[in-house]
Amino acid sequence: MTKDWTIRTLMEWTERHFQSKGLEAPRLEAQMLLAHALDCRRVELYTRWDEVVGDDRRGRFRDLIKRRLDGWPIMYLVGKREFYTLDFEVTPDVLIPRPETELLVTATLKLIKDQPDSRVLDIGTGSGCIAVAIAHRCRNAQVTAIDLSEAALTVARRNAARHSVANRIQFLHGDLFSPLPADAVFDVIVSNPPYISHDELAQLPVHIRDHEPCSALDGGPNGYSVFDRLIPGAANHLRPFGRLILEFGAEQEAGIRERIDSAGAYDLEAIVRDDAGLPRMAVARKRN
Repeated sequence: MTKDWTIRTLMEWTERHFQSKGLEAPRLEAQMLLAHALDCRRVELYTRWDEVVGDDRRGRFRDLIKRRLDGWPIMYLVGKREFYTLDFEVTPDVLIPRPETELLVTATLKLIKDQPDSRVLDIGTGSGCIAVAIAHRCRNAQVTAIDLSEAALTVARRNAARHSVANRIQFLHGDLFSPLPADAVFDVIVSNPPYISHDELAQLPVHIRDHEPCSALDGGPNGYSVFDRLIPGAANHLRPFGRLILEFGAEQEAGIRERIDSAGAYDLEAIVRDDAGLPRMAVARKRN
């Protein structure tokens, strides 16, 4: 043990400790946790390399290390996650945004970029990452975001305010389309719904299974329980030729194709693959 714990010695010790415990990115995670404990940006660690860290900040850092090794996702520990170049607050009340979900934002923006006053509906908004990113990039869009969790909506509203788009997003509490008026229609309905089957839930890594909200993951016995209501229900709230954009699991392409086809209201336009080459997103156009 060293007498004076500087930023450098803390960083080096923690990186070695995380590496010995098998963490995939020990240096990055050590940086993220130490910067959070010191209330600074990661880049500032290197400009303050020889600064001695006081007992209170070391105690905070030590607690973060313990929780990380107990399985807590690092994004919950630092309280934020970058998504579509924006920082989003994340808490255990919301699913941590994944990079592949950015595909939904890109697809939506391409569809509405030339449409004045486009209307977008985000089902199962969680942290609000999809809704906020769309509203932030497309100033003419009016976005409605729905979630079954009031706690998640509280986080989503804070994220909307943080990025100055709260005046263009309406947040509603309820199950799927239930909070909407019967005549509400949209140009695009986008959703990253729960799609993990019960068998798969039990096999998830501990940091997901034990810490992220089960309601945002659990897709029922076969993983399609939400899709079975969402796909036919969306047809009642899409304009003619409007689009339904869905994220789904890598093994669910056939089931999603079947459900879109059996709804009788859509033409499947595209199945989009993620950066790993796995099928991840479906784009369906409502018929006239």
